[in-house]
Amino acid sequence: MTAANVPDGFLPAALGGEFIRANGPLYLKRGEGRAWLGFRVESRHTNPAGILHGGMMASFCDMLLPICAHHQEPALARRFLPTINLQIDYLAPSPLGAWVEGEAQVLRSTTTLAFIQGLVTADGAPVARASGIFKIGPVFERPPAPG
Repeated sequence: MTAANVPDGFLPAALGGEFIRANGPLYLKRGEGRAWLGFRVESRHTNPAGILHGGMMASFCDMLLPICAHHQEPALARRFLPTINLQIDYLAPSPLGAWVEGEAQVLRSTTTLAFIQGLVTADGAPVARASGIFKIGPVFERPPAPG
């Protein structure tokens, strides 16, 4: 993917692991206590109908919610946030070539749980709504290795 395909302000997300290498790249945009995560729908992300596969959308939402929480809530910034529950409402299809991005907000956090919701758009139109409950885990000894 060329830089021309990525909207202004988005930079490659320094997320580690084989899963991201296989399904990315993902891009991150930051601003005053907020973050957005995005990617361009490629053919490898689509189902037989030629639209974004629901599993890819679910995986994206599962990364979107805690990543945005890390940037929004200082107490969560370096915490491991494994998923307890993830709910997704698929609102509309995301076509091949669409720019998919999302933003999420922490609704509430306790000493052990974070409740987060987010909205995902494709080329500016809402395509998914997600909410999740995440366990507030240990502080990362060191940030996850990039790419």
